[in-house]
Amino acid sequence: MAEQAGAVAVEPPVETARRRRQRDDARPKRQPRYNVILWNDDDHTYAYVIAMLMELFGYPPEKGFQMAKEVDTTGRVIVLTTTKEHAELKRDQVHAYGTDALVDGCQGSMWATIEPVPGDE
Repeated sequence: MAEQAGAVAVEPPVETARRRRQRDDARPKRQPRYNVILWNDDDHTYAYVIAMLMELFGYPPEKGFQMAKEVDTTGRVIVLTTTKEHAELKRDQVHAYGTDALVDGCQGSMWATIEPVPGDE
């Protein structure tokens, strides 16, 4: 295509590094995710674990059973992945859930911890 006489070629604007940073800074940042880990012990029954997971996490009985079986066979299970504040709340709720009435001499609640999702920091 031939340019018309007197026409000025207009180049597209160049995005500067500063503008790119401003644009990136304006984007919402995703919070790092944390896993809530439930740890196995010999003081709690499957029924206790299933009931706790249903009540605290809203899982159906089938999902609760799968998680109870995993914590029993592997020693731990990730019960939730969420923000740090929510993970801390859920961990604290597990710790406050109470003893297993089906186990004589049960010393208290199950143990849970939180840890960052690997590669998500």
